Amino acid sequence: MRQIHYTLYVMTPLSYLHLGNDTLRLNVERMKKLQVPLHHLGSVVCLGNIMVSPALMHRCADDGISLVLLDTHWRFKARLEGAVSGNILLRQAQHRQAGDAAFALKVSRAMIAGKLRNARQVLLRGAREAADEADAKTLTAGAMALRASVRNLPLADNLDSVRGIEGDAAKVYFSAMSGIVSASAQAKIETKARNTIGRMTLVAPAPRRGRVGFPHS
Repeated sequence: MRQIHYTLYVMTPLSYLHLGNDTLRLNVERMKKLQVPLHHLGSVVCLGNIMVSPALMHRCADDGISLVLLDTHWRFKARLEGAVSGNILLRQAQHRQAGDAAFALKVSRAMIAGKLRNARQVLLRGAREAADEADAKTLTAGAMALRASVRNLPLADNLDSVRGIEGDAAKVYFSAMSGIVSASAQAKIETKARNTIGRMTLVAPAPRRGRVGFPHS
């Protein structure tokens, strides 16, 4: 059975992350707010002024858990990772493929096709569960538009065309999202965003969470 690793986003200013046996503990103003077993984590992302104990950094490096530092504007600052071993021949082949335009186009089309299919399934599920007929029609129309985008991907002969298809599909997806997120829920989200200074989020696959953002690989 495949173990799913989570990504922990820490956004509360002045949070302190430290090691507690085989768990990551998060304290705010000397009070424990969260405790997560390390074997559940694949990465930890710290936003802004977050303190991390040296013991936890060493343990993350040993366990292959990446530690990412971002500034308050979500700009990348640094990443801590443990030792990495690899095959030099594989690395050379990867670098050669990276410069192959035909290979890049093939991979890009496949990746975007997967994203669009996932997004289409979200809209179709929303249409099935919609209580309002108008919302159901909007979501169904969006799903049909995404299906057309997937069919157009094999016709894209360069990366800019692929990006254009992805951008148009994202516009359709987010335009249809109002049919899933009710007006009252949207108001609550906006109010919470205005009133919340910081928060901690443990990201994991979930049906409802997958509807909020355009799926990314």
